[in-house]
Amino acid sequence: MTSASIRRRAPGRFLALSIGAAALPAAAFQPLVTDDTGTQGKGGNQVELSVDEDRTREAGETTRTRTVPFTFTRGLTDTLDVFAGISNVRIHSSTPGAGASGSGNPVLGAKWRFHETEESKTSFALKPEILLPVSRAREESGLGNGKVSGALTLVATREVPFGAVHANLAVARHRFRDPEAARSTVVGASIAPVWDVAPQWKLALDVGYEREKAGGVTTRARYAELGAIYSPSEDLDFALGVIRGTNSADPRAWTSSATLGVTWRFR
Repeated sequence: MTSASIRRRAPGRFLALSIGAAALPAAAFQPLVTDDTGTQGKGGNQVELSVDEDRTREAGETTRTRTVPFTFTRGLTDTLDVFAGISNVRIHSSTPGAGASGSGNPVLGAKWRFHETEESKTSFALKPEILLPVSRAREESGLGNGKVSGALTLVATREVPFGAVHANLAVARHRFRDPEAARSTVVGASIAPVWDVAPQWKLALDVGYEREKAGGVTTRARYAELGAIYSPSEDLDFALGVIRGTNSADPRAWTSSATLGVTWRFR
């Protein structure tokens, strides 16, 4: 198994729930929203780069967001990784003056696989993450959170005859400089079966649910993703994913997302 970091959403979209897992930092097994329990091993390194395109249609307004996240992961022990991520975000909106571009929230985090059973092929991990703040101007532009925020995810992986099944339970807390912006708490759950369809190919289905509570208002979101991973070698992956999401704030609103990424592992 491999671990990946950074994610499925532009950091700026902490301000509005648009797709499942959108309000969680979401370090994941590219191209999935759901993470796995894999780590790099002591002395192992991993770099990830992706281009994510989101298109949201809501109340007659169309917003397109392009995010380019980069993440470096280092294995401190066989079961403990630390990682750091940065991203560049560009927002295009049909509303005049609503576009923006710049860096999103830097992310620092770790993943600790604290339990694994060889007989049942099952393992569990904890993944804490800290999002460092962006400037007031970038928060106002929708590029990120203006105060330190964070998340904690419980990750489970079970190997099965066709491949593996990964599941996540996560909680996140988002804080803002703007005194009128309510702090939000997000709880999410997801599951992703991954099929080993050929020696170099994997196919995946990822589905999830998320609930965000801010200022006494609760918003719910769901998503589904189809993903493919091509591995020309043990240390190199190319990933493609397509996501469709909806939220309860406006049942007619929807978000379509596509992600294309590369993961390289080395020592």
